[in-house]
Amino acid sequence: MRIVLADDSLLLRQGMQLLLAEEGHEVVAAVGDGPAFVAALLEHRPDLGVVDVRMPPTHTDEGLRAAVQARRSWPGARVLVLSQYVEVSYADELLGPGEEGVGYLLKDRVSDLDDFLAALATVATGGTVLDPMVVRQLMGRRRDPLAGLTAREREVLALMAEGRSNASVAAALVVSLGAVEKHTQRIFAKLGLHADEAAHRRVQAVVRYLQAG
Repeated sequence: MRIVLADDSLLLRQGMQLLLAEEGHEVVAAVGDGPAFVAALLEHRPDLGVVDVRMPPTHTDEGLRAAVQARRSWPGARVLVLSQYVEVSYADELLGPGEEGVGYLLKDRVSDLDDFLAALATVATGGTVLDPMVVRQLMGRRRDPLAGLTAREREVLALMAEGRSNASVAAALVVSLGAVEKHTQRIFAKLGLHADEAAHRRVQAVVRYLQAG
């Protein structure tokens, strides 16, 4: 197979390249961020793209966003998300009903090389491979839209629902303004709110919070 890799860890990229080369596969590009992954897929049109979820600049869901963008631009793209974490934002779109040639595996649970190589082949030929933990979290998210938020993110969202500004939220939680801004961006990402206007996303996030309550 011809494969494009994306992971912000140089050591992991090189290790994966060596592993795949030993199995007779060709890594046509190995990159470290989401936009480069999309560009490499569209340039090389490989049999498979393998992408990490958390990459620069925010280390939240860049890989998932890149995978969705690539498949929008090239519907035939086969993509396997390989991550240390379950990140549910954008996963519904990537793994939705009728979608083929996609997969989401957790790095820590890939313990058998043969199984991993079989998963690559399955996705490359149009199949779907999902880690059971990913399935459970996606199902939980569909029941509770706030299920993917951490306890701190829920606190931030609750204060946002009171009409507080980021500065007011920071004061209430005794954290820096920068920390609140990072939490806010992660809340938007996890709730799938990606509008260009921050104020609009803030209102949508509060609506989701009130609906869940």
